[in-house]
Amino acid sequence: MLGRGLAAALFVAVADQLSKLWILALFAARPGERVLPVAPFLNLALTWNRGMSFGLFNNDTRLNAAIFTVLAAIIVAGLVVWLRRVGAGLLALAIGLVIGGALGNVVDRLWRGAVVDFLDFHVEGWHFYVFNLADAAITVGVGLMVLDSLLARAKAAN
Repeated sequence: MLGRGLAAALFVAVADQLSKLWILALFAARPGERVLPVAPFLNLALTWNRGMSFGLFNNDTRLNAAIFTVLAAIIVAGLVVWLRRVGAGLLALAIGLVIGGALGNVVDRLWRGAVVDFLDFHVEGWHFYVFNLADAAITVGVGLMVLDSLLARAKAAN
């Protein structure tokens, strides 16, 4: 299962970085534009997140990048230890998604000083937080962890 989880992590981290390179090139070709409508419910909106999830602590201090990078490294190390002990495919995939997402955002913090966010989903004037593929992978991974836990609990009850 270690290989499956690490393969998922590698796929997510690479896809995340490629998507960010694409979005940065897209906006570099359109100086001054920060939002590009794609569909009635989706904009591409270039934002720089120097904080953590949902824009918390989003300021220009370099200390944020250092703190969040160290925290992510500790979390990834713990997840790799957990992944080595996993026997179920769904949980290995889930952990891999979280690791890959965390690594994708850490690369941004180290390379760019901030995380590139660009997916802006909205409904009738209400906008969800702008996020990226790494954030989506982390969210799906955590959701799969919860699902795996519920399935294990149901199996143990039978």
